[in-house]
Amino acid sequence: MYYETTEQEIAVADLRIGMHVIKLDRPWAETDFLLQGFIIQKQEDIDALQRQCTTVVIEGKIRRKDPEDGQTQSSRRKTSAFFSLLSQDKTNRKKEKPSKRPPPPSTNSLRKVTYINKVEVSHEVSRATRHYDEAKSVAKDIMSGLRIGRALDINKAREVVDDCVNSILRNDDALMLLTKLKHKDEYTAEHSLNVSILAAAFGKRLGLLEEEIRTLGLCGLLHDIGKAKVPADILQKPATLTPEEYAIMQNHANWGRDMLMALPKVVHATIDVAYNHHERLDGKGYPRGLVDYQIPYFAKIVAIVDTYDAITSNRAYDRGRSSMEALEIIHRFRGTQFDPELTREFVLMIGIYPPGSIVELKTGEIAVVIASNPKNRRKPKIMIVRNSDKQRPSKYRLADLASNPTDDHGQPLEILKEVPDGSHGVSLQRLIDNGLQLGYQTVDRISN
Repeated sequence: MYYETTEQEIAVADLRIGMHVIKLDRPWAETDFLLQGFIIQKQEDIDALQRQCTTVVIEGKIRRKDPEDGQTQSSRRKTSAFFSLLSQDKTNRKKEKPSKRPPPPSTNSLRKVTYINKVEVSHEVSRATRHYDEAKSVAKDIMSGLRIGRALDINKAREVVDDCVNSILRNDDALMLLTKLKHKDEYTAEHSLNVSILAAAFGKRLGLLEEEIRTLGLCGLLHDIGKAKVPADILQKPATLTPEEYAIMQNHANWGRDMLMALPKVVHATIDVAYNHHERLDGKGYPRGLVDYQIPYFAKIVAIVDTYDAITSNRAYDRGRSSMEALEIIHRFRGTQFDPELTREFVLMIGIYPPGSIVELKTGEIAVVIASNPKNRRKPKIMIVRNSDKQRPSKYRLADLASNPTDDHGQPLEILKEVPDGSHGVSLQRLIDNGLQLGYQTVDRISN
């Protein structure tokens, strides 16, 4: 016996909790749903579908007898609530209404820039790795130096951010891949750098001017410098903070503002972000309880990026979660904690399988995502590093899923799910350390 995936069109009046909706009778972009395909989890989901649709297509499974010799089973599709996260082609997306938000604080320009990657990720990754290592070292020096009273070298911070932004403008996949590297004992410095990189990449997606992207990257690097004044035993406590300890931790926003304001040549946006990145739209953030229109635009951006990287990182008190889980949490709090329009754009930027993700294919093979595909988020570029038996192959294969490659049996290569870094002995860190090559051809196996 085996289970075959089927699709059935039903009236919205017949929907029930637990059903998996995969298609609507209208384009997804014309609805309020951020997810293209989701499992109905509550009555509110049914109500929303009934308001906006007449019929929908649901996915189900029926049990079949084994096929006779010579026949092949239907390919099976397993999806989760976030598997189809806004994977529609750019060409099929409805044009967004112009934002009513004020322009970024660094400029009064309403101009929006369209950027394209100038080089392949394979040509950028080695240079990006060098910039990442240099910037990480500077981030460590900033935090350790501030703890012992050393002045912040803002020029050095600008220099490493500019190098990272230059890399992002050439090809943002390379540095975004490196943000997937997580080390619990280096969390504070790593987190600041990752927020800088992700914020700059987000600025690129949003079409900010190049100088705004550089400012946003600097804001990301310095957003948490106030934590240099938080006692280490609180910062690294492997348990829930007491109310008194949490109040001290919250004060890092005030300390960060004061430290930046004391600099002779300060970028005012960095003060805004350090002070306000924990403010929330509903007024329940800190330190001042600002509401939506009172929160600076760059602080709204960094709030989303900061939360995403924190959730996906190994911290003293919690293990990192998957990218999809982090996106789902951020999406859940859109409109109350996070700007809805920025949330949507951030989810689209990260995509279902961001660079650096470890994934399992439907063939059972394990692969590393090495470049995203903006036109179809389900079909990134990957490198297969384990065969279907979860063993190292003699050669690593690289494939662009957008070109619809097939396996040895003629079946299309498709991703089944994301798996944690380290699964089946696959470590992104070791792959990079041992010379990960990202050209798109069959390559000799490298040590991992």
